[in-house]
Amino acid sequence: MILESAGKNTIPEPVAFYSSELGIRAIRSPVKVRILTLLRDQEMPFDEIVGSIGKVKSTISVHLRDLEDQGIIGSKGNPDDARKKLFFMKADFLGHASPKERLTDTLRESRAREVTPESEPAEFYRLMFRSIRVSLLEEGINIDPILHRAGFSVGKQVYPSIAARDPDTFLSNTARFWDHHRLGKVTVESQDPISLKVTDCFECGDLPRIGRPACAFEGGLLLALFSDYFGEEPLVCETACYAMGNRYCRFVISRMEPEMVDD
Repeated sequence: MILESAGKNTIPEPVAFYSSELGIRAIRSPVKVRILTLLRDQEMPFDEIVGSIGKVKSTISVHLRDLEDQGIIGSKGNPDDARKKLFFMKADFLGHASPKERLTDTLRESRAREVTPESEPAEFYRLMFRSIRVSLLEEGINIDPILHRAGFSVGKQVYPSIAARDPDTFLSNTARFWDHHRLGKVTVESQDPISLKVTDCFECGDLPRIGRPACAFEGGLLLALFSDYFGEEPLVCETACYAMGNRYCRFVISRMEPEMVDD
């Protein structure tokens, strides 16, 4: 793993972790982190990157070249202008670590539910999952992107067992799957857009209140299920979460609006 130096006697900046064909890269440069955030979901030409970052072209050029050398980004010809390049992401975003986001005091105050020899296996695995998340949060480490991809992978394997063409049946099958595997109790609040309320959420119900949605695995799982159901990738937004101080989690799933094409 390569870790970029931010220099001596400076306040530690958040470190972003990426996995490329050349290995795991830990990026600390704020400019590089901003460039990679821009490229995470889209391809961009050089001039747009410069305009978005607000640094001089020579600085952006050096950072882009370095990121290409590390195998994190790539470039190709721009179909709209053969003289220019489009830059795109080649590596997977793994998460970030930031001393500024350590939540030690909050975590010490949090309590997990008790697990005894008589408890169901699901309760032990829930405790294990929570302990891993809390240990990472204590160090300021956010692995939500990894959890999201893991959830998506699981969802792809699960979908055939709950698939149904009728929306009521599919939503009912989804709720039964959550209940059977002790993932939580799902209530369908609406179908347009689809809104799912989850109580006793396995992923975040025992986490401390961290002020942001924490159900990355569950979000990835739902994204996979509804991608296969719709035949296209929808938007999955977590609008309420135990980790935000709510008494439940809520996921809103909506189909992408078709892009307008000029004649």
